Amino acid sequence: MSEDEARAWVVERFGPDASGKLERLTAIVIEEAAGQNLIAPSTVASIWSRHVVDSLQLVDFAPTDGAWLDIGTGGGFPGLAVAVVRDTAVHLVEPRRRRAAFLEAAAAVMGLPHVVVHASRVEQVAARAGTISARAVGPIAALVKAARHVASRDTVWLLPRGRIGSEELAALPQYARVFHVEQSLTDSDSQIVVLRGVSGR
Repeated sequence: MSEDEARAWVVERFGPDASGKLERLTAIVIEEAAGQNLIAPSTVASIWSRHVVDSLQLVDFAPTDGAWLDIGTGGGFPGLAVAVVRDTAVHLVEPRRRRAAFLEAAAAVMGLPHVVVHASRVEQVAARAGTISARAVGPIAALVKAARHVASRDTVWLLPRGRIGSEELAALPQYARVFHVEQSLTDSDSQIVVLRGVSGR
């Protein structure tokens, strides 16, 4: 997907107002990335396809209500991008203090009062979520174990990664075995694990 195609996809799916806000988000991220490693330098020129659309494709798999909790938000993806197009609470979990400070500042500048930043590991977060996302953050089994307490059986987990190995899926605990795999829009070598029915603690 080219950058022009990515921008057109956003306008078609979410409208020109959201596209304008996301343009601002990308500018903020690129400016900050000069001082801290928010996104890989090699992806700056393809930020719309590699980060914006890659994040927003998750929205179609999520319930429309309930809070969204994003683990390891880093430079704002997918959490801040999702917050642009959704009005429900969006919790950004980022243990690195400098990145968490950036996320708080970016949410304030962009006028996103429904964003809550947690400068901690997900194990210390007390929120409850209808959707949990984590973009290439650790093995899925470890991630589910760490975040299980913020989920209910109705929570949808959206976990984008590269090509999923059968051994990683086989390692999922018995309480996290209801899932399917979607193909990423932006990368033929990437997939999204959509997990449901995880029993909370």
